[in-house]
Amino acid sequence: MRTIRPGLVFLLLALAGFAAAACGGDDGDEGGGASSIDDYLGAQVTPFFEKPDLVLTDTEGRPFDIRKDTEGFLTILYVGYTHCPDICPTTMYDISEVLKTLTEKQRSQIKVVFATADPDRDTPEVIRKWLDHFDTTFIGLSGDSRQISDLLKQLLMGTPQRTDLGEGNYAVSHAAYAIAYTKDNTGRLVYPFGITQDDWKHDLPMLVNETWK
Repeated sequence: MRTIRPGLVFLLLALAGFAAAACGGDDGDEGGGASSIDDYLGAQVTPFFEKPDLVLTDTEGRPFDIRKDTEGFLTILYVGYTHCPDICPTTMYDISEVLKTLTEKQRSQIKVVFATADPDRDTPEVIRKWLDHFDTTFIGLSGDSRQISDLLKQLLMGTPQRTDLGEGNYAVSHAAYAIAYTKDNTGRLVYPFGITQDDWKHDLPMLVNETWK
């Protein structure tokens, strides 16, 4: 397992060919807390990420407190945008497919949260329609530019940059990795683009029971 510092996540993953995007485990094993962090296939970050303390808007137009409304769940947080041609949909698809392989008990302990890096185009309605292609239980979050900037700052992610594609369209660069927050609200592992479904299948059943003791 590689170990990286949060402040360098965006840079290091970019250098590794993962980050800047213009764009299993045994189901019967439900014992918890015995795994070492070195048993995981995700990339370890140190010091750890604290779950964002921020209220955004979900796809029903309701306030969503990222920390409080995911309390007690394994939370997979990904920041991207719905017009992304490749990395974002691939990531969402891979996670959705792996969730289908888990037991009902395991699945009930996981929340997948997608937050937009493109608030000008990604309205709650647009995000909901897009997420429903993958999993109707996925949580979609949006906000104004100030709120999204606050989110990215808390996540130590770089500021998204727009690339003009002509005819009013544009691509958005963003950090292309998911952060896994265990039930203690701490993110110790990130999953960059390139992580396979088999990698997720290996890690998720352990993560739902992780105590890091």
